[in-house]
This record gives sequence, structure tokens and C-alpha cells, in this order.
Amino acid sequence: MGSRILILNGHPDVTRKGLCGALADAYAEGGAAGGHTVERLDIGALHFDLLRSQADFETGTAPADIVAAQEAIRRADHLVVVFPLWLGDMPALLKGFFEQTLRPSFAFAYRPSGFPQKHLQGRSARLVVTMGMPEIVYRWYFRAHAVKNLKRNILGFVGYAPVRDTVVGSVGSAKPATMAQHFETMRALGRAAR
Repeated sequence: MGSRILILNGHPDVTRKGLCGALADAYAEGGAAGGHTVERLDIGALHFDLLRSQADFETGTAPADIVAAQEAIRRADHLVVVFPLWLGDMPALLKGFFEQTLRPSFAFAYRPSGFPQKHLQGRSARLVVTMGMPEIVYRWYFRAHAVKNLKRNILGFVGYAPVRDTVVGSVGSAKPATMAQHFETMRALGRAAR
């Protein structure tokens, strides 16, 4: 029996397909070929406001698109988040999506003392990050801080483990053969639901 995969395309621009959308498609193709159930959400197509207070985060009513996203997250065994690196981090809309979606009572619960209880344990995740700089520069000079933040402080905080990553660097100057290899890698990861 296959896994249930949820792919989040975290690129805010839904007016064009773009590299993030194409990588998400390749992962989905591989997942379907591997016998997995694949669902996809394009963050840029969802309707929600950014949170502006702790009270709204903790007790506010989630918008309809966020409630639907929470249901999709709850169904999924494996989460794939595809996004471009913008100003050294994920786009603000994707961060806003995680703040809206991973609210207390859905993703975690506060405890009187100690770390919060993680509600999304037993699920794995894959981050796919695209960028103009070479991967080695991002990992070694910039220490891949956006990837580490999403792995540990967001997904790990609510229970995802393991959280693996794929960095697709030098996208503006990559040769067609290199890009073709990235797409094949996505299909292989999708087939393995990894």
C-alpha cells in the first residue's frame, strides 16, 4: 500500500508555471507511478490573511482555505514543500501559510511546562528549494539557514521526522542536462515517497 503524499507548491505566483511548479509536477508524477496517493496545494491560489496577533494565532478562526489545507495535511503521511529562496528565506506568503495552518490545537498543544505536544508525529517531509546561487555556496557560506529553520523550528516543532532536503541551485545558469537530472531526481524521490 502506498503513502499519501501532499505537495505544497510554495511559489506565490500562480500566473505562470515556473520551476517550482515543474518540480512539484515531477515529484507528483513519480509518486503516482510509485503507487502513492498524491494531493497538491498551490499556496498562491489560497485565500488567507497574514496573522497579526498572538490571540488570532492561538484562538482565532482559520479561513476556509486553511481549514481545507489542515485536512490535507492531516491525511498525508509525507509532506513535500517546494519553494524559491527569496531574500535568503522562503517567500512571505509561504511563511504566512505555515503560521495560519500550524496553529495550536491542530499542529501542537501547549503544556504547563516543557516542550509542546507534537500533533503531527509519524509523518516525514521533503523540502525542495530553488535558488540562483550555487548549492555549495548556500550550504557552506550561508549555512542553509532557511532550510534549517523550516526543518527544525517549524516542521520538527510540530512532529515531522525525518525532514530531508533537496537544493536546486544555479537555476539561472544550469545546463538543460542538469535541469533534466533535477526532474529525474524528483520523480525518483516521488516514487520512493522520500
